[in-house]
Amino acid sequence: MQVVIDILENELIEKYPDVLAILLRDQTTQKNIFWATDNYKNLGEAYRFSSEISPELITGENGNVIMPRVHKDKILQLSRSKEMAEVFTPSWICNAQNNLVDNSWFGKENVFNKEIVLKNGTKSWETTSEKIVFPKGKTWQDYVRDTRLEITCGEAPYLVSRYDTTTGEFIKIEDRIGLLDRKLRVLNENLDIKEDWIKSVEIAYKSTYGFEWQGDSLLLAREALLITFIENFTHKFETEPTLESIQNIAKIISWNIWQMDGLKGVVPVSCKDEMVEVADIFETKTEIKKCKGCETQNMKLHNGIYCNIMDWEIEEPIKFISLLEK
Repeated sequence: MQVVIDILENELIEKYPDVLAILLRDQTTQKNIFWATDNYKNLGEAYRFSSEISPELITGENGNVIMPRVHKDKILQLSRSKEMAEVFTPSWICNAQNNLVDNSWFGKENVFNKEIVLKNGTKSWETTSEKIVFPKGKTWQDYVRDTRLEITCGEAPYLVSRYDTTTGEFIKIEDRIGLLDRKLRVLNENLDIKEDWIKSVEIAYKSTYGFEWQGDSLLLAREALLITFIENFTHKFETEPTLESIQNIAKIISWNIWQMDGLKGVVPVSCKDEMVEVADIFETKTEIKKCKGCETQNMKLHNGIYCNIMDWEIEEPIKFISLLEK
């Protein structure tokens, strides 16, 4: 895999059989994720809002259809920001906010890096070179299995930081600041046997979640998490992981990074008006029955398709909204 920020679907499908198909899978509907945007409708019927994203639509001569936001046309960027509130956060802000999470978890500051201001006035960070030390009563295993979630994740810059989503600058593995990146750094520092490393990486991925509305951004996020795994394995062991390992991680990602309307907990635009027959003593009329959840803003009353995620402890899917009741 090349050291570039744009993950090429043609390269994925050629080098890693079945992996792209796994990354396109929607585990709730058992179909593929769908576009959920009209940005591509000029390419044909198969690229309309409600159309599923299939491998042939984004590979071959269509291999440049999906690209990171930073590579998109400026007018398209502005359009998506206006219509879908799509705003990508500079990596230094992602880092600062992720640091707040770790400040609380570790009980001290500057564990993974120190926030700095460069001579040109831009903000950045300086990675700590020492091995991460864990507080009394907590272990590196606890950190790896601790649950993390990025809501409305876009290209998932808070989870993995292969590149700065606003500048396109590639970030070296040792300087990455995502929530999952930090777990992988801990694993790299504590495990040297491939088999043990792989098992712990699966735990790290199973405890890392994110959801997104738009299908293209969701695929970019899934790809970024997968390539992050490949890059870290190669960096650690100077060889690529097996295809089986890559496929296993891809399956975890397809469950944990999912397509959802975050305000409703359902597959985007799956709520619908229903035609019902209402009878009185004179006649039977047909009336429109609207989604009660949409009318009342009650997340539990939607008639759309509620999204499933995997409960990895019991190896069974559960509805995401069930977690909000706990």
